[in-house]
Order: sequence, then structure tokens, then C-alpha cells
Amino acid sequence: MEPEGQEEDQPTSEFAVPAGFESLPVEPEGSAFAHPATYSAQHSPPAYTPGQGFPVARLKESPWQDRMRTMLRMPVDVRPVPDLVQKQSDAGPAVGRVLDLTLRIGELLLAGGEGAEDVEAAMFAVARSYGLDRCEPTVTFTMLSITHQPSLVDHPVSANRTVRRRGTDYNRLSAVFRLVDDLSNPEVDVSLEEAYRRLAEIRRNRHPYPGWMLTASAGLLAGAASTLVGGGVLVFFAAAIGAVLGDRLAWLCAGRGLPEFYQFVVAAMPPAALGVALDMTGIDVKASAVITGGLFALLPGRALVAAVQDGLTGYYITASARLLEVMYLFIGIIMGVLVVLYVGLQVHSSPRPEEVLQIQQRPLIQIAASMVLVFTFAILLQQERSTVWIVTLNGGIAWATFGALHYAGGIPPVPSTAVAAGLVGLFGQLFSRYRFASALPYVTAAIGPLLPGSATYYGLLLIAQNRLNEGLGSLTNAAAIALAIAIGVNLGSEASRLFMRIPGAASAAKRRAAKRTRGF
Repeated sequence: MEPEGQEEDQPTSEFAVPAGFESLPVEPEGSAFAHPATYSAQHSPPAYTPGQGFPVARLKESPWQDRMRTMLRMPVDVRPVPDLVQKQSDAGPAVGRVLDLTLRIGELLLAGGEGAEDVEAAMFAVARSYGLDRCEPTVTFTMLSITHQPSLVDHPVSANRTVRRRGTDYNRLSAVFRLVDDLSNPEVDVSLEEAYRRLAEIRRNRHPYPGWMLTASAGLLAGAASTLVGGGVLVFFAAAIGAVLGDRLAWLCAGRGLPEFYQFVVAAMPPAALGVALDMTGIDVKASAVITGGLFALLPGRALVAAVQDGLTGYYITASARLLEVMYLFIGIIMGVLVVLYVGLQVHSSPRPEEVLQIQQRPLIQIAASMVLVFTFAILLQQERSTVWIVTLNGGIAWATFGALHYAGGIPPVPSTAVAAGLVGLFGQLFSRYRFASALPYVTAAIGPLLPGSATYYGLLLIAQNRLNEGLGSLTNAAAIALAIAIGVNLGSEASRLFMRIPGAASAAKRRAAKRTRGF
């Protein structure tokens, strides 16, 4: 028996309230889908703070591209609430119109060749500038979509847009970037109506260069490329004429509605035909340089760089589609050149494959030719006149670097190309950050002298002569050089973002890496 007056020990729950603790008032039960009493979209109650704290995005201390890339990598629930940049009515933001404006801006950027990550960053910046803080933009090769959820209990609003036509116009691309920069700037007031008006002006803008100048630039580009690989004056004019004829034939096919694949097939034939004809005359000139120059004018370097950039930043669907596009265009060029080479061999043309690899070293002439090539390439890309001279200088530095590494230093062409392309990406990213613009106008034309025109023609000639193993090996080498260009450009751009900070920029404004897969 227990002693009288002693209470019996009773087991208690570990969740029981300790004695002496004053409990908080109990909230009445309600629906889990009801709005919290203190909830508002702009001033949400503090619920949870991660151990590392919330990242800070300082609007005036880092470019909008860096801020938006950083926040795109964050989960929605830990993104900082945006400071309202653009004024809005008392009724709040017009969600439908803001999403439509966002999609239209993203459409122009994607159609102009911008990478998927930069398109998403621009769309995210526009939406947040007008107070839409819970937005998720998504970009694929031909489709853009954006979803806005006002709160955890409201229905999401989604919109999408299809990109059906794509064209290269870096002048328009730069204008769109200026618009996004103004929308992200709290010191510039841009209403929705004003943003729509400026966007309509950008769409109506005429190209900065007339058609005849574009055709002449294509000829000069091919002529400069033929000089770059050892051609003389006669070869220069032959390559220029072949490229002009190819350009006009491609325009004619485009006007008749033929797909781009056939346009490249037709455009590759005139330079190849002139090269074969020059070889059959018996004149002691480097006829292969005519065909090589025509290939420089056609190789899709812009699309390749964009494809590899999308793959390296985690946009694998878009990267796969762009690489497939590059493959189709490349096959079109191969078909056009191979048909002409095969016909030439049937009429007893005797091209010498070994002369393709015998490039005479003429440093000053080659540097000048590379700068002419970049200058004309920039005109073909419809760049602003203020950026043409900068990218021309960037391309000259790239070729000088490649020549010093490959010809003087004896380093193989693939690593030499990667280093030169890395400098192109580094300088291009620095120029774009200085001017708060897209990096494409400062990069794309500058890689022109590095494109694998010689390796491509050498492989095609060997295949036409039924030397398949050697020809495929040369084409594989050309593909390796092309990938080295794309990876080098991307690596140079990432290096500038990693080490070159804007003075006073917050360390939290760094972009987080994509963590789509772990690999283990």
C-alpha cells in the first residue's frame, strides 16, 4: 500500500503544457483555404526565415541582369518581395496587360537569338517592375509562357506566346534591352501605355542598313576570309563574287517560301562553283580559299554559341532544339558544296586537299583581314553603328591571340581557339555590363575569324574524293573547334560575372548555379 496522502504517479505526455505556463489565445478553427487575417500581397507576415537569411537584392548596386538571374535560381517562397519600380493605379497592377507586355518583350529577345536564361531574366524583370512578385517565366525554343500567382490561395494566371519567325537584328535587340533597363530603373517612370508605345516603335523600326549594303558585306566577308586562309587578290574577288551570288540566290529562295535548309544549300553552291572553275583554269592561285571564304560567310556560329550557352546554363530542351537547327543548316552547307565538288571531279577538276592546310603566315595582313571580316559580319547582324567598331577590335584581338598561340606557340588549334574565344566572351561581357546591354552584339561577330572554315572544306573535299575516314576525321575536328568557340565564349562570360563585380555591388547579388541534376 502507498502511504496515505501521496498522489499516484500518472504518466504524462511529452506534449503537455508545463505547469505555470500561460497559454496563448487559441485561434478559432477555419478553412485551410481561407485568407489569413493579416495577409497582404505586399506585406506578408513573417513566417519562416532560412538559416542563411533572405538574400538581398539592391536595386542600385548591380545590373538588373545579375539581380534577376539570382532570383530566378531561388525558390518562390524565399525570393525577396520586390520594391515597386513603376507606378501603378490604386486598383493594383493590370495583371493581364503586364503579362502580355512581358511575353511580347521576351518574344523579341528570343527571336533575336538571345539565350534562354537572359530571356527569362528580362521577362522576370518586367513583371517585378510592375509589382508581380510571384511569377515564373519559362522559355523554350519556340514557346514562351509566364504564370503569376497573386497569393498561395488565389488562382494562378498563365499566358503564353509562340515565336514563329526569327531573324537576326541586333539593333532591335539592343533597343529591347534599353526598354527593360528603363523599366527596372526606379528613377525612370515608364507607364504601361508608354512601354507598349516604345515596344511598337521597336517593332516598326527599319533595319539600320539597306539591302545592297548587306549583300556587299556578305561579299567582303567572304573575300576577307579567303585572304585570312592564304588567298591573294584574284581569290579575294572570286570569293566576294561567289558570296554575293549565293546571297542573292538565298534571298530569292526565301521570297519563294523555301525553308532555310534549302536556302543554305543554294547559297553554298556559287562560291564552290567559282572555286572549282578557278582550279580548272590552271592559274597558280589557291582556289580552295574561294570555297573556304564562302563557308565562313555561311557557318551558323551565332546559333551554335546560343545552343551551347543554353546547354551550359541548364536549358537542355532549348539547347537540343538549337543544336538540331545548327545540324540541319550545317548539312545544308555540306550538300551544296559536295554537289559542286562532285560535278567538278566528273569534269576532271583536280583540287589538291593538302593546299587547304598550307596557310601562309602573314600576321599583319591576316589581322587586317580578320578585322574586315568582323566588321562586315557585324553589319550582316544589323548591329548599331556604335557597337560595330568595338566588336571589330574584339575580333582583331581574338585572331591575334589565336595566331600567337597556334602559329607562333605551336599549340593545337582546338585549345588555341578556346582561349581566343574566351577572351571574346570576357571582353564582350565587360562591354555589355558597362552599357547595361546584351552581350551578343559584342561577341557574335568577333568569333567570325575563328570559325572552322578550312577544316570543314578539307573534310568535304576528302569525302568527295571517296576518302571517307579522313574526311569524317576533318569534319570531327571542325566540330571540335566549333564547340571550343562556344564553350570558350561562355566561359569568358561566366568569368567576368564571377570575378568582375560592379563597384559597391552586394555579394548576395551573385547568381546561383543551376542545380537541375547532381550526377550521383
